[in-house]
Amino acid sequence: MRVAHLLAARAFIVAALLLLGACAGYSGSNLRPGISTLPEVVAVMGEPAFRWPSPGGGEQLAYPRGPAGTQTFMVFVGADGRLLRIEGVLDMAHFARIEPGKSDKAAVLRLLGPSQPQWTEYFKARDELVWEWRFCDSWNQVARFDVLFDATTGIVRTTYQRPEYNGWKNDTLSCAH
Repeated sequence: MRVAHLLAARAFIVAALLLLGACAGYSGSNLRPGISTLPEVVAVMGEPAFRWPSPGGGEQLAYPRGPAGTQTFMVFVGADGRLLRIEGVLDMAHFARIEPGKSDKAAVLRLLGPSQPQWTEYFKARDELVWEWRFCDSWNQVARFDVLFDATTGIVRTTYQRPEYNGWKNDTLSCAH
């Protein structure tokens, strides 16, 4: 019985250390522009959800941290294979770059990364596709950002944001950072 307790305790410690290690690489904050390489980025942050080639060489990598998380990070790597920068993209500055009537699904995906599949919805009566992201708004409250596309053309119709409510009192959630 004592051996089983020791093995369980050891497994718990290993799991906790792995979890702490995963948190350390969450945003790639320990990576250094101009120094860190693409293999180091992947070793720290994991495999990206998407990769796009950049003009002139290099790559853009998407790291969504949802559905419970409120951030998506875009990692930009130069043609030399070194980190250029890491951007948190779920914010008002990036949302403002989406142009109704002009931006399409590919542009939104490259700007914000993928929305959460469980929050993607198609409305047949309007022929409308909605993508949604969870983020921290300007008041440090958890909110949702939606992009509504014409489902036939893939062009953005409109965008909007709303607070995320919690519980029967409709309390808003505060972001923890």
